[in-house]
Amino acid sequence: MLADSHCHLNYKGLVEDQAAILTRARDRGVTAMLNISTRESEWDAVIATAEREPDVWATIGIHPHEADAHAHVDTAKLVERAAHPRVVGIGESGLDYYYDHSDRERQQASFRAHIAACRETGLPLVVHTRDAEDDTAAILAEEMGKGAYPGVIHCFTASGDFADKALALGFYISISGIVTFKNAKDLQATAARLPLDRLLVETDAPFLAPVPHRGKTGEPSFVADTAAFLADLRGEPLDVLTRATAENFHRLFTKTAA
Repeated sequence: MLADSHCHLNYKGLVEDQAAILTRARDRGVTAMLNISTRESEWDAVIATAEREPDVWATIGIHPHEADAHAHVDTAKLVERAAHPRVVGIGESGLDYYYDHSDRERQQASFRAHIAACRETGLPLVVHTRDAEDDTAAILAEEMGKGAYPGVIHCFTASGDFADKALALGFYISISGIVTFKNAKDLQATAARLPLDRLLVETDAPFLAPVPHRGKTGEPSFVADTAAFLADLRGEPLDVLTRATAENFHRLFTKTAA
């Protein structure tokens, strides 16, 4: 059992050979894949892939890079599209101050609209955060005070302190292939101590291929390599980690269990 909790199957590099990529993932034990959307124009295609493939599910969301171009995507629009039976999460949404492709206030407003949609639907939030730890943590906590909602910090690369804040809010933390990189010592230290019952694994394919595939186009089958590295890092049997992270995936994204 392996769940790739975050991939982009309709992105260039994967969509052209999607069937073969899905076959390779299944051959390596991947039993669930979450196909993430980042802009409104992707929603139909992302959902269509999930409709066609029984082990693929979809999210509805606007990446912080796209916030300026999607001011019209409000909570009501997210809630409406999230009613689809194959849509199991809201996002990815969040804050990215590294690139600042969108105005920071606009990113924050979009982020809050996504959280409100999670609160209304009960679906989990998929959080992207880069160089924005303080504001991300503050918004997550402030919004949690308005009413609880589930979520995951995807492609975790933040500090151990941020991990503790996210865990305290009830969030899951998803580890990508970055953890296998030689210079990821701080991330490795955090990943080694995360509670097993809050841990997910992902590829963020077609990005961030783990060692030994670094430099290649990422694909969901590579989640097996990240899981193997993590199990060794944490001193856990591989089958224990893979089963736990898959079970965590279905526990968080409850619509997948149906």
